[in-house]
Order: sequence, then C-alpha cells, then structure tokens
Amino acid sequence: MSLKPNLRPNLLAALLTSLAVSTTVCADQAFVTSQNTGVSVLDLATLQTTASFDLSGKGPRGIGITTDGKTLVVATRETGGVTLIDAASGAVIGEIKVGKNPEFVRIRGDRAFVSYEPSAKAGPPPKPGEAPAAADDDGDEPARIAVLDLKKRKKIADIVGGPETEGIEFSKDGKKLIVTNEADNTVTVHDIATRKLLKTIKTAEYGNRPRGIKVSPDGKTYIATLEVGNKFMVMDSKFNVVKSVDTGKSPYGVAFDRKGERLYVAASQDKKLEVFDAKTFDKVGEVVTGGRCWHFSFTPDDRQILLACGKSNEVLTIDVATLEVTHRLGGFDTPWGVVTFPKSMGSLDQP
Repeated sequence: MSLKPNLRPNLLAALLTSLAVSTTVCADQAFVTSQNTGVSVLDLATLQTTASFDLSGKGPRGIGITTDGKTLVVATRETGGVTLIDAASGAVIGEIKVGKNPEFVRIRGDRAFVSYEPSAKAGPPPKPGEAPAAADDDGDEPARIAVLDLKKRKKIADIVGGPETEGIEFSKDGKKLIVTNEADNTVTVHDIATRKLLKTIKTAEYGNRPRGIKVSPDGKTYIATLEVGNKFMVMDSKFNVVKSVDTGKSPYGVAFDRKGERLYVAASQDKKLEVFDAKTFDKVGEVVTGGRCWHFSFTPDDRQILLACGKSNEVLTIDVATLEVTHRLGGFDTPWGVVTFPKSMGSLDQP
C-alpha cells in the first residue's frame, strides 16, 4: 500500500504549523510614552523605533501593558482617562474615563489601577519652604486610584489616597495597594478588596514629597523615594520604617533587579542612576546620565536598563554589568515612562 497520499497532508500540516509558530514569535519590545506626542515602540534587538502611536494633544504619561502583551493602557492627562491601544497595530481600541489629571498606571490581571487628582492645580509643585498652591473649585479633595475592569472597559471603583498621589505598588500577595502621596508627605496602605485604608506612614521625619514605591521580589521590603529630602525610606513587610538612606538630588523612579540583589534609583536632579546593595543598602555604583531622568525598565533579558530622560528628550540604554551608557536614543519629546514586553522589572512594572 502506498503511503504517499497520506504523507502529503501530514507534511502540509507540519509546514503550516511551523509557519504559524514563526509568525507568532515577536521580538522583545519596549514602549515609551512621550508627553507631547504619543507612544514609541522600540525593537530591543536593534534598538530602532519600529512604530509611533500618535496621541498628540492627549498628554500621555503613565503606561502599562496587559499580561498577554496585547493592550497598552496609557494615562492621557488631557482626556481625563486612559487610552487603550492595540500593541501590535497601534489602533486605539477604547477610552475609559477616570478623572482629572490621571498619571500613574499599574496593571494586575484584568484590572488597571490609575492615580488621578480631582484637586490638581496646574504648574510646578512648590519649592521647599513655599506654601502649596490653592486648590481649584473642586476643593482640597484627596487624590484617588481608579480601579478599571479592562474586560468591561469601565471604572468599577475608586480607592481614596492622599493629596497628589504619585506612585502605586502592590503587596506581594496582591491584596494590598501601597501609594505615595506627595502633598501631605505620606505613604498609605489600602485593602484592594474593601478599599479601606489600613495604615498611614508619615515621611516628614525622613524627607518630603514621596514619589516612587517598590516592593522587593521576596515581598519583605518596601522602598519609597523622597524627592525633597534626597533619601529613600526602607519599610519592612508590615510597613514599619526600618531606616532611611541618602541618595542624590530628587530621587524619583525606583526598582529592584529580578533577583532582589540590587536596588536602582533615578536621582533626577543629580542626573544619575544610582545602584545600592538591596540587603545592606550601601551604595555600590552609579551611572551619570547627563539628563534628568524619571522612569526606567530592565530589558526582558535583564542585561540592559532603558531610562526615559524627559528633559533631554532621549532614552538611554545602560549595560547592567558595566554600568555604562551604551546608547542614547533620540527622537522623543519629553519621554516619561517605559515598559517592556515580555514584562520586566522596572519603576512602572514587574514580571
């Protein structure tokens, strides 16, 4: 009996399967928000911009990507919400209203958590010793973290933070939300399910204007950067302050490496990325950036860091092993944040 008639369909099926697999394998990518233009897509193998998603006039800042890598969630200040973008095509696939001045985005599962400020006032924050600007007609209302259902594409809840909430982090078990509140110098801890405030940690003894907040990979340590104070604050798993550590001027974004061995802090006014031992918190290195940089991400292979430098309109790539700037990528207009897919450790995301 001839086997050829049965063999041909099998060979054809194998070839089609091989082709399907090859077309679904995508290069590692980074997504960078620029406040005046939109989202740039970087191919991490070539460090070339492969696409630009236009959000001109919307004021994009915070950015997150869903677990499957299909959807970007971008906080767009001028729309008072988030814009949902198909990560492959760049098509806008939805808008969700949030509230005034949305800024920080974190995603967990099918939920996005987005900070916004009903009492936001235009202009720069006050300098040390200056009185804060008066709130607008909405009154001195605290900031909120909107909880968004990404499947239903709607806001389902609000968690009340302090005035001018900046950073957002999850506890290791995913049950708590930890936020930094710039205007009243507090870090607050909230139960995600009940939305109740569980604890308030005052930072003024150590420094003012808490910005970044990050949990260690083992869940035992929390770090909050204090922009006015030039320090970061170390808290244990129960949110007790253990110590404070000196940094360069205006520490902003913060992240651990994947193994929890190193802690990285963007000292924006000192134009440095500083590196600390994540157990002793001794400073072990630094990178001179040449520009004021805010948020950053490791590449998925953990070999490089991508650093968004809003004041010099560039994204830097830094070799993790040598702590040297290897590339200065231009073509951005006030880059604010950066995330990657596959997801990696960074000031805005984690695997």
